Amino acid sequence: MSTDEPAPDGRKNGPDNARKRTEPSGVDLARVALRAAKEQARARGDAARQKKQARRGGGLRSGARADGRDPMALGAAINRLINERGWETPAAVGGVMGRWPQIVGDDLAKHCVPQRYDEDERVLTVSCDSTAWATQLRVLAPALVARLNEDLGHGSVRMIKVLNPGGPARRYGPLRAPGSTGPGDTYG
Repeated sequence: MSTDEPAPDGRKNGPDNARKRTEPSGVDLARVALRAAKEQARARGDAARQKKQARRGGGLRSGARADGRDPMALGAAINRLINERGWETPAAVGGVMGRWPQIVGDDLAKHCVPQRYDEDERVLTVSCDSTAWATQLRVLAPALVARLNEDLGHGSVRMIKVLNPGGPARRYGPLRAPGSTGPGDTYG
């Protein structure tokens, strides 16, 4: 087709007609302007949303899929905290104190109660309500240390320190000798 022949729609294909096809018409100009305005509004909205989230103290929010920002179960959060802080042994010993009757038996648990655990020395301190039960616990101490180390991990408890029962309250009165400690053999 030459430039002088008419186009199928009846117009001539001259240089003036080619210029008209490359220049956008009014509808096309309106579409371009609308698209630019939408992009600018979206950019302003994104900036405002980011400012608002920054003021709230958060960045991105969690979506429909699970990720590291989602809330976690309480047990999982506590386990994570224990592992991050290095509290595995003290937490395990605390669990042993809660399970004391299952570990030593009901009879011994009625009369001997764990008091504290020294993490540096790895010593479990147990108090007894009579000297007979304190003696019994001293006899069973090596077996209990082995059992505790099975549950807690090797070397968690090095020794069990047994505290004797405290004596009765000191009473002062006219029939007491000054400085007397009373009978010193046993209290229980």
